Amino acid sequence: MANTKTSKPDLKEFLITYFKGVKSEWGKVTWPERRQIIFETGVVIFVVATFTITVYLMDIIFKGLLGLITK
Repeated sequence: MANTKTSKPDLKEFLITYFKGVKSEWGKVTWPERRQIIFETGVVIFVVATFTITVYLMDIIFKGLLGLITK
């Protein structure tokens, strides 16, 4: 009678091996300092706000210009 078990690894074994690898790599990560995170977050918020305001102003300008064309 043939062996019914396949040769591919078990899901449980795969997950255990995977998470052991993740845990070992996690310790090698160099995390930024708190000041750097706060500064870079501020820069991102500033850039997003600047682009948002710019697009909004362009929308108002183009809407006004198109309003002049249809009159």
